[in-house]
Amino acid sequence: MKFRVEDMSCGHCTAAIQKAVAEAGGRATTDLAGRSVTVEGLEPARAAEVIRQAGYTPAPA
Repeated sequence: MKFRVEDMSCGHCTAAIQKAVAEAGGRATTDLAGRSVTVEGLEPARAAEVIRQAGYTPAPA
């Protein structure tokens, strides 16, 4: 599942999202320039919730 994360603006943001998704049992690939995150291994609703809990605002891409 791919998400747009407009408030992801730096390397710390990408690391925080990747860590949160990994701790939930998935894998996140981030594209800082495109402000997008691709999540594998989690249901879409769970992936969005994990990204929100990390402090970011995901939207379907």
